Amino acid sequence: MIGQRSIRTKLVTIVMSTTLAALAVSVGTVVAYDLRGYQHALLNDLSTQAELIGHMTSAALSFDDPRLARENLAMLRARPTLRAAAIYDEHGALFASYLAPDATSSFPPHPDKPGKNARTYVRDGDEIILSKPIVENGEMLGTVYLRSTNMLMSRVRDYLLICIGTTLLALLVAYLLVRRLGHTITTPIDAITNIAKEVVQKRDYSRRAPRISEDEAAALVDSFNAMLIEIEQRTLALENSNREIAREALERALAQQEVMRLNQDLEERVQERTMQMELANSELELAIEEARNANQAKSAFLSSMSHELRTPLNAILGFAQILAADGMPTTPEQKKEFAGHILKSGRHLLTLINEILDLAKVEAGALTLSMEPVGLAEVLVECQAMIAPLAAARGIRVRFPENAAVLVLADRTRLKQVLLNLLSNAVKYNREGGDVTVECTACGPDRLRLSVVDSGMGLRPDQVAALFQPFNRLGQENGAQEGTGIGLVFTKRLVEMMKGDIGVTSTPGVGSTFWIELSAAAPLVQLAAPAQDQAGAAAAAPAAEEARTILYIEDNPANLRLVQEILAFRTGVRLLSAPDGHAGLALAHTHRPAIVLMDLNLPGMSGFEVLAQLRRDPATAHIPVLALTANAMPRDIERGLSAGFARYLTKPIDIEQFNEAIDSVLAQRAAEERTAP
Repeated sequence: MIGQRSIRTKLVTIVMSTTLAALAVSVGTVVAYDLRGYQHALLNDLSTQAELIGHMTSAALSFDDPRLARENLAMLRARPTLRAAAIYDEHGALFASYLAPDATSSFPPHPDKPGKNARTYVRDGDEIILSKPIVENGEMLGTVYLRSTNMLMSRVRDYLLICIGTTLLALLVAYLLVRRLGHTITTPIDAITNIAKEVVQKRDYSRRAPRISEDEAAALVDSFNAMLIEIEQRTLALENSNREIAREALERALAQQEVMRLNQDLEERVQERTMQMELANSELELAIEEARNANQAKSAFLSSMSHELRTPLNAILGFAQILAADGMPTTPEQKKEFAGHILKSGRHLLTLINEILDLAKVEAGALTLSMEPVGLAEVLVECQAMIAPLAAARGIRVRFPENAAVLVLADRTRLKQVLLNLLSNAVKYNREGGDVTVECTACGPDRLRLSVVDSGMGLRPDQVAALFQPFNRLGQENGAQEGTGIGLVFTKRLVEMMKGDIGVTSTPGVGSTFWIELSAAAPLVQLAAPAQDQAGAAAAAPAAEEARTILYIEDNPANLRLVQEILAFRTGVRLLSAPDGHAGLALAHTHRPAIVLMDLNLPGMSGFEVLAQLRRDPATAHIPVLALTANAMPRDIERGLSAGFARYLTKPIDIEQFNEAIDSVLAQRAAEERTAP
């Protein structure tokens, strides 16, 4: 029994030591990798959050609006790990700050100023501090300061407890298994020892040691039994040998069957794992495609937003340069007109920024609604009073239903905002002296439909399909109306947040019908047809009409006016203008201008298509074409120059650069004409 206990003790010691070493290596590796990944993820998350806050507050820094910056920082309430945040201006002064409700952190008077493309991390106890610059268009506007809880030490403590518990449990299980299975090694040795004692004491050579395994112990048993068999009679030895062979054959068969079963299980597992890998690869490809599409949509949105922001800025900065330039004297009437253009463009820019911010709030889930029963008749009366001046200015009749005494479940302010947006679009994109009709009908036992019907030019099916996309303007076909294209997108989001539906039907040349459906807050009654009119006298919009001829193809009246005033100070230059590509091509074939100035975002036909048609015609192929556009992204400039534009000028216009480009191209044309045979 002493030897038995000694062997078993050694076996337990070996197994326990091996188990402990394997656990220490594997668990330590996993914990170290996870902690390293957590630290990197925390730093990257803070950097991404700082960059997002920087982009969101760049406008507030540019326009010195701390309130807007504080509102942007207030959205960090959704991230409880962020204990404090602050925005510092370019001089290091505190511009806006945010502090978690239970936080007591203070802000440094002047944070560390990293470089334009650098970020600074500082660990402060259980917190981590990030400072990142706010850079827009290569200009450093300020610094983002973030203080976040660092859960690294807490995770280390948790992992230590988990590792200790796991190690103790694994050692206990290993000990129990060794105690349970150790007999497969010690039992054969005990059996041989006992039988050997009995054979020596009783001289009974018929005794046999049991064979219970297929290892070295089994070989020892076989050798011992063979020795006993040699002592016995040859007959008994032969019979015992046959029985042993039969038993071994049976064991081999059983072992072979077990191997076959294990192989079959292995094949099934391999096939299952292969299917899982194929499914994971398919999901990964789908995720990559979705990420690629999202990145393309983001790039298209940023390009469109850049163009829309630069368009009003072009008029503001351009006319301001004329007013401020000593070399361009202006009359009081011109100053008043230029100031009007600046004011109009500034209001348009403010509207664009407000709509972008509203849309951003909706997309970020920061906009909350107060759903309650709302009297539709009262809302329609308020909308009628607000839309009447706009309709009267264009002589458009607006008819509202006489009786709409129903209650709908909605947010009163947002419902009025939705209706005013639909009504203003119906008036803005209507024909002079047209009609706008508001209809209120029941489309179910508890659903109400409000329709705004106009008599405008209508929309084609492809326009309807792209209608609720950002920066898609209804009036861009003829360039007659300004707009950001965000209003309908925001309207759609508001209707969906109020558990409603929105849609449109349109017939080209006849008109369009925009409708929304909302849930009724009370049983619906019979609704009257529209009967009330709001008409206004139509005010005819005057048409602007108006050595080397310059043709300018531009659909924005303010931008066209700006170029007219710049060229008015030059002698020997005659300016022709066209509102779209088709009219521009006709004027180019008729007058053969010396230079063609052209916007790229033209209605009906883009600037690239106009350039291609000019180059295909031998009569106009030699005319230099200058791009004058708000598409100022580097890839847009590279694409324009590759397409064949002689110069690529971006809005807002730099008058000195503009005049230099005109002089350079005219001088080149004059040199070519002198050398021509």
